[in-house]
Amino acid sequence: MRSWRILGFALAIAIGLAGGLLAGWLLFPPAAQAAEPQSLRADYKADFVLMTAEIYSQDGDLAAADARLRPLGANDSLQAVQQAIISAQELGYEQADMQLLARLFTGLQRYTPVPPEPTP
Repeated sequence: MRSWRILGFALAIAIGLAGGLLAGWLLFPPAAQAAEPQSLRADYKADFVLMTAEIYSQDGDLAAADARLRPLGANDSLQAVQQAIISAQELGYEQADMQLLARLFTGLQRYTPVPPEPTP
């Protein structure tokens, strides 16, 4: 008699677990939410800037780097890199990564963005 109770309990747990997974994954999945870059935490913003610095070290295109950094919501790209450098120091980024960030910062200091041409 006792084995039937244990078997019934295990069966009830299995049915509940399967039902919960079915409901959560198939019937009522959570809606996807788009995260804006400016709403990222500081550590993720630092990673974003580091990825941009890595691309800049490969292609040397400051205009593209500036365009990539604009969505972070800083007043300008230079400010976004400054904040990323501070976060990177606090998080203990490796020296090679800090050098990439410094190169991007130096490049952006010399960069003068060209305003887009007005469309007729």
